Amino acid sequence: MSKQPCVYILASKRNGTLYVGVTSDLVKRIWEHRNDVCEGFTKKYSVHYLAYFEQCADMMAAITREKQIKKWDRVWKIELIESFNPGWRDLWEDIL
Repeated sequence: MSKQPCVYILASKRNGTLYVGVTSDLVKRIWEHRNDVCEGFTKKYSVHYLAYFEQCADMMAAITREKQIKKWDRVWKIELIESFNPGWRDLWEDIL
């Protein structure tokens, strides 16, 4: 996957702790999360599993979408994940 603005959701497990993020390099950023490169929420709570991502036209669109999803109720986030990834498969291999 080439560099492109994306919004993504990580999970600790199916229906577990969720994290919503945005990046211009999804592979690099998910690798950083999975390998606990940066201090923060995903490292503290072991949120390393890529449950959802969507590509955006540009970084402003990705940031806007991230902010929108972050405001959603947890149930809506889970519905979004399950509409895209009903089996809660780790999508890491899909983006390599």
